Amino acid sequence: MSIIEDKADDALGRRVRAEREGRGWSLAELAGRAGVSKAMLSKIERAEASPTAATLSRIATAYGLTMAALFEVASDGSRLQRAKDQPVWRDPKAAYLRRQVFLHPANPLELVEIELPARQEAGFPASAYHLVRQVVWVISGRLTLVEGAVRHELATGDRVELGPPSDIVFRNETAQPCRYLVAIVRR
Repeated sequence: MSIIEDKADDALGRRVRAEREGRGWSLAELAGRAGVSKAMLSKIERAEASPTAATLSRIATAYGLTMAALFEVASDGSRLQRAKDQPVWRDPKAAYLRRQVFLHPANPLELVEIELPARQEAGFPASAYHLVRQVVWVISGRLTLVEGAVRHELATGDRVELGPPSDIVFRNETAQPCRYLVAIVRR
């Protein structure tokens, strides 16, 4: 694991635990609300396991947060954030790289850059989309986005606005990596 990923797992574990403790929830209560085992939650909190994006999405939804909020870092008050300071996390299953480009508690907009490796996919349950509206814009490569029963084929420069909450799979069916931006507006 890289130093960036180690730091991300440590910070993520601390954030998951702080959110749980701040609500006065036991591991069992969070497990029930998120549909994630107590053992996995304990490992995440201790930074002994790196959760998949789908698992993080379920945890965030249980807290009433977006996934991005779990990566939120304290701001020094500056409106400028250098690329090196933007939280980066790698999904252990799909190996996709997620960069939190913009997130601020006072602004409902979030920007997330994803690099999805060749022949990989990441899926999210409909519950992850109840609190947000999203637009996906492909920066480079090709992306297949399966939104419920609807399949969207996107090439460089294409964008799609996601509809009502449904299960979604982001899929790269090509031999080249795909980079895309997800613009999220919290409700």
